[in-house]
Amino acid sequence: MKSSTGFKATVRREINRMTSRKMYLFGIFIAPIAIALFFMALLDRGLPLQTPVAVVDLDHSQMSRTVSRSIAAEEVVKLVEYDESFTAAMDRVRSGEIYGFFVIPENFEADALGGRTPTLEFYSNMTYFVPGTFVFKGFKTVTVATSAGVIKTTLVDLGVDPQQIAPLLQPVSIDVHMIGNPWMNYNYYLSPSFIFGALALMIMLMTVYAITIEIKQGTSPEWIATAGGRMSTALIGKLLPYTVLYIIVAFGILAAMFGFRHFPLNGSLGLILFAAVLFVLASQAFAVFVTTVVPNPRLAFSIVALIGILTFSFAGFSFPVEKMYGAIAIFSYIVPVRYFFLIYINETLFNAGAWYSRWYLVALVAFIPVATLLVGRLKKACLHPVYVP
Repeated sequence: MKSSTGFKATVRREINRMTSRKMYLFGIFIAPIAIALFFMALLDRGLPLQTPVAVVDLDHSQMSRTVSRSIAAEEVVKLVEYDESFTAAMDRVRSGEIYGFFVIPENFEADALGGRTPTLEFYSNMTYFVPGTFVFKGFKTVTVATSAGVIKTTLVDLGVDPQQIAPLLQPVSIDVHMIGNPWMNYNYYLSPSFIFGALALMIMLMTVYAITIEIKQGTSPEWIATAGGRMSTALIGKLLPYTVLYIIVAFGILAAMFGFRHFPLNGSLGLILFAAVLFVLASQAFAVFVTTVVPNPRLAFSIVALIGILTFSFAGFSFPVEKMYGAIAIFSYIVPVRYFFLIYINETLFNAGAWYSRWYLVALVAFIPVATLLVGRLKKACLHPVYVP
């Protein structure tokens, strides 16, 4: 009896392969959902609060104790230790017990009241960027407040009217209006970038695996034969089940964000869902293109893994693309997740509308035909599989 060939047969064959190994379940469902839940829970209160820090008080005066209490009162840090030396505090930083420490020098109170401008030092571990940044912010706030307090005390001792001191310390009053995210909630910005960056990584890895495992196992000729010898049918039939499942996962993550975690949604949900579909297709297309260029499991995996990890750095989530070196910034335009994230921000926070996101949508669509440029090279590798470990 002649075995069936064509699109449906290719889809059925891939579904049978997907259900044969638990790794597919992990890569499609468990890993993306676990990452999404982790980041939404991590930033549940909007900020990664209570970062552990220490104080090295070498003065032990009333003023130094006031500074320590100010640090303890800061929302973004948690004072967990008093160390007696710089060396002891630095050892705690190296061991990971704390993410920074504040040094109050000897004779701090006497020098401050005597007008001898003592120096306050603080150290933050920027190896861990997010907690290090918040430690720096908390210590900077305390330093500025302490400096202002010393100046105020000095001026009062000199006979200046306390009512006149405030305009001297802050001659210009700043009225801040935070556009798009007035809550200063990092969850609304950081979580989507990390979650969909990780989802893009998993999509690319699973796409490369689904294709190259055929070459590794020597079953790629059978795969092409099942598709009737047509590479387009073989690729679409193989990737369609993953496309559907990853779209469901992406929709589920968005539902958790907007429905359960109450992320802001000022724009069109339909546009975001449409962009999510294009995002999944573009991520698969990017992985297919890499595989056509390098139809080798090890090399293709390495390339998409490297690009997927570096996406968090050069896609503009944590550092503006405009300020990157040109040779680095150019890479931000070749990753699909950047365009999806820009659409997401435009709609959820700014309600900008589809017109302002049109080029981002076009960019996502453009990834799809690019994947077909070297399909012939992939077909040749599949018809004559050679696995190089």
